[in-house]
Amino acid sequence: METLTSEMILVMVMIGIAVFLFIVEWVRVDVVAIIMMVSLPLLHLVTPKEAFIGMSSNAVISIIAVIIIGAGLDKTGLINRLVGPILRVAGTSKSRVVVAISVTVAGISSFMQNIGAAALFLPAIQRISKTTKIPLGQLLMPIGFSAILGGTITLVGSSPLILLNDLLEPFGLKPFGLFDVTPIGLALLAGGLACFILLGRFILPKGSMESDEGASQSPLENTLAEMGEAYEIQTPVNYTDYREPVLVDDVKRRYLVNVLAMTEPPDFKVLSPTGDQEVRSDVHLLVYGRRKDVQRMVEVEEMQLKESPEIFKGETEEGTSGAVEAVVAPRSPLTGKTLREINLQDRFQVTPLAIYRGEEAYRAEIGDVPLAVGDAVLIHGEWPRLQVLQHERSLLFTTPIDVELLRPEKAIFAGFWLAVALSMILLFNIQLSVGLMTGALGMIITRVLSIDEAYQSVDWRTIFLLAGLIPLGIATEKTGTAAWIAHTILNVIGDVQPIVLLTIIGVLSTIFTLVISNVGATVLLVPLVVNMAIAAHVDPRMAALVVGLATSNSFMLPTHQVNALYMGPGRYRSVDFMKAGIVISIVFIVVMIGMIKLIYGI
Repeated sequence: METLTSEMILVMVMIGIAVFLFIVEWVRVDVVAIIMMVSLPLLHLVTPKEAFIGMSSNAVISIIAVIIIGAGLDKTGLINRLVGPILRVAGTSKSRVVVAISVTVAGISSFMQNIGAAALFLPAIQRISKTTKIPLGQLLMPIGFSAILGGTITLVGSSPLILLNDLLEPFGLKPFGLFDVTPIGLALLAGGLACFILLGRFILPKGSMESDEGASQSPLENTLAEMGEAYEIQTPVNYTDYREPVLVDDVKRRYLVNVLAMTEPPDFKVLSPTGDQEVRSDVHLLVYGRRKDVQRMVEVEEMQLKESPEIFKGETEEGTSGAVEAVVAPRSPLTGKTLREINLQDRFQVTPLAIYRGEEAYRAEIGDVPLAVGDAVLIHGEWPRLQVLQHERSLLFTTPIDVELLRPEKAIFAGFWLAVALSMILLFNIQLSVGLMTGALGMIITRVLSIDEAYQSVDWRTIFLLAGLIPLGIATEKTGTAAWIAHTILNVIGDVQPIVLLTIIGVLSTIFTLVISNVGATVLLVPLVVNMAIAAHVDPRMAALVVGLATSNSFMLPTHQVNALYMGPGRYRSVDFMKAGIVISIVFIVVMIGMIKLIYGI
């Protein structure tokens, strides 16, 4: 074994400082990485070129490109379109809902940052919880864990796996392909889901719909719940035969149902129709109201209620339209005027749903109610039109419109450029970073994203964290520190079977990733375990792969970004993550080692 040198001691001190700062969080993790990037060349542990080589590394460029591609998919609403078909397949069974959404989230997470996939589905999961009456706490944790597990399905699913090939390069080891980890990742996902399906009653918090609704709903959400939701109905072909004309105002007055949109022959859509427009035969209506009121109207008027919007599917997506509460402010020019006089529907193509004045609520004949200072008007419409109304400043919006406007017309371009990027990598053997950046650039050129939106989508903290820690890994290997630590550990544990060594590495990686970032754990551990494997005559690529996978084994604490995101809405406590996380972590290590042995024959 090599003699311990002053350089080795210095590197171990720097590693200790980095780990300590990661744990105590006196400064942000990306600042810690920058400290390492600057300090190492000053201490002559790496050259200036090596200190900043991380900024141009294949891993960093790949992560930037993956984030931009994910932002493009999000911007077009392409991923949100999956929710409807998933629900139709899953029905109301808790197990089917969990499996269907978890598999979908994991699949998306395999090609974009898992926090992005988890965030995209949060509103949909909340709606599903209300619809199926399944407590939110029993849905979010399995789905959140699946988003993390989805990051192990491909080599671009998580930062540690993207980084893996760069860390293997100094050792001259063969790099992993994009789908080399897929069988292992799918097995990990299956194992995690099996745990929740078989043991969910023991490891998941019970929760209740009442606590979910009371804790998570805002006043506006409570108001909207009282008002009902959107439904699509179709009038019969003989609807206007042998009867007096039925106007939009008649529907609202008779049934307390608002008409948000309607079709006109041959295939026109009229948004926010005025009260004097006639409801014709064989047309589709998008209405907003309580289910019992809508069903009463359908029965009396002999209409057909659709299970879910079809013609108006795009108009009902959360990123396309919604409801806001606007208050008549002091000195507003609208004071004393009625909604009919203001003519919001004609001017802005939005639909007023109700007026709230103190404890009173007006839902019928609201067009003739003179507005007073302090009146709250509930308005439904497409987000761009609501923004135009907000900018007029005649009403004070109490719910700011911060919804990101989607570009559904660009969905085909987003899907095309994702396919191009994957084809370049798989079929033409083009380097990962080049293929992914081609896809990202294609989305910018075809205006799926603007260049400014692309820059804003990138989490630069992650980029500097990764780039700043790469020189620490270089210093660990270059000075012989990794080899010295590896031999010391092997002397302590003695001769062990390869499967035992890989299990020890998996447990060590899991412990590290609970207290420091998964990127930091990967950079610090890969040089160490590669040297351990070489000394123990075990395949060093498998040792590095265990680290790349096991640093995603972060379930026992709410420190992972996905766990932190779901902790509030799910009303989870730290002990809830401990209870479920311990089981999932054990299953993770067992399945991971078992699959590596099965596939690679260690």
